[in-house]
This record gives sequence, C-alpha cells and structure tokens, in this order.
Amino acid sequence: MGVRAPADKRFRRSHVKPSRRRRTTRAGLLGIGRAVVLFLLVAYALYRATDLVLNASALAIDRIEVRGHTRLSTGEVLALVDDLRGDNILTARLETWRDRLITSPWVKNASLRKVMPSTIDIVITERLPIAFGRVDEQLYLVDARGAVIDEYGPHYADFDLPIIDGLIERVETGPPVIDPARARLALRFMEDLESRPDLARRVSQFDVADAADVVVLLDGDGALLRLGNVGFSDRIHAYLEMAEALRERVPEIDYVDLRFGERVYVRPAGSDDPIPAVP
Repeated sequence: MGVRAPADKRFRRSHVKPSRRRRTTRAGLLGIGRAVVLFLLVAYALYRATDLVLNASALAIDRIEVRGHTRLSTGEVLALVDDLRGDNILTARLETWRDRLITSPWVKNASLRKVMPSTIDIVITERLPIAFGRVDEQLYLVDARGAVIDEYGPHYADFDLPIIDGLIERVETGPPVIDPARARLALRFMEDLESRPDLARRVSQFDVADAADVVVLLDGDGALLRLGNVGFSDRIHAYLEMAEALRERVPEIDYVDLRFGERVYVRPAGSDDPIPAVP
C-alpha cells in the first residue's frame, strides 16, 4: 500500500502569472523622438509665421484718413492719433484711440475703421455750439448739453449765437464750471424757441442766473423780459404785441415781468417798484 507524501505548499505552482515588463524598443524611442522634433518644428513655424505677420512692413499703419470735421483741422485730429502710425493694423486697439479723440472738447463722437492693408479711416462727429456762455467779459462756446467747447476767439467770429449770462461760474483753478440746473433751463428755453425761429432770431442774450426765471434781451429793445420757466415763446410773442403800447405809457423801461399770465408788470427805469402794464 502506497504511502501518501505530505502536502507541502512550497512545492505548489503559483496560479498567478508573473507580469511581463514592457520593453522599450529602439523603434519606439525613434517614434517618440520624431514626434517631439515634429512638434518643435511646427511650433517654430507658427512662431516665425506670427512674427513675420506682426512685423510685416506691409501691415504697418502708414495712412490715416479723417472725415466729418469742420471746426477741428485735419492736423489737430491727426495730432491726437499720431502715435498710431507704424502700429500693426491687425493688433491696433482702435477703441483706445477713439477714447483719446473724444478728449477733444470739439469731438462729440468718433469712429475708426481698419482698411487693409495699412490705412485707418476716422469719422469725426463734432459738437454743435448753440450759444456763448459769458463769465465776466469772457465768452465760451457752449453746446446743447451745456458743456463748454472752447473759449471764444477771433477764429469763431462767424458764429451768430445768443449770449447766455449766469450759466457759467468762474472757479479759482481749472476750467469754468456750468451749473446743471441753469443749463437745463437754458436748454429748455432754446428748445422752446426752435418752433419759432422768427422769435429766436430776435433774442440777443438771456440770463439764467435764477434757475426759475429766464431774463431775455431782444435785439433793438432795451427792456429786460422776465419769462419765468415755462411758455417762453408765447410770452415773448405777447410782449411784442404790447410793446408799442407799453412804450407810450413808459418810455424808459427797466424790465417787463411776464411770469403771471395776463397780469403783466412793468418797472420804469430808475424806479424801485413795478406797475401794472394795464392800468
């Protein structure tokens, strides 16, 4: 009878197969090397292409065309964007240069457009003066927003505009300051007269020092007209209809107060008290 040998685990075969180490072949190394070299070549080619485009003389801005300006000279506009010349047209940030253009008091808006390969087209929209704002004896061009455009000088002698007193305040340092409430009143007055150009042409100057009362002086008439803050054109028209009769009663008039509808008051020159226009 056979004797069974004792089981010994040391002699059992393992059922787990040993892992095989991956061997990097020479062919694999060559493939990786080729990929790296190809990547570097492509990257260098892209770099060189970008560099050539960004530094191409054909794309350097060498011409700036300006349109839409009348008061500003072409030279004054170009001086604001002179550093734009030589920039690459593809990378030029036009919004930055637009912001620089509108720093000019005359420029209301500006648009810039790239025209390939090397031209920038600029269209200027200028501010429109509506009056002269007066401070002491100095006049300033003022636009519809009540903003000061420029100090009046001989080169603006062709403007035939009314003079506004009380709109601008002199300050110790910096440019003159416009009171917003007075500017709104002045604008409403001028907008009201737009529908009556015959009356607008008669206005020589007006005062908005009191933000609730426009005081008007007409061409060829020495009487001050106190119009309040509404119905400006109607009140001027009412005065013109009664002016001759008023002069018969009061030859020298200081002011005519038209703020109270049909109740019109006149203050004679040299008097302290107004009197009713109709006795």
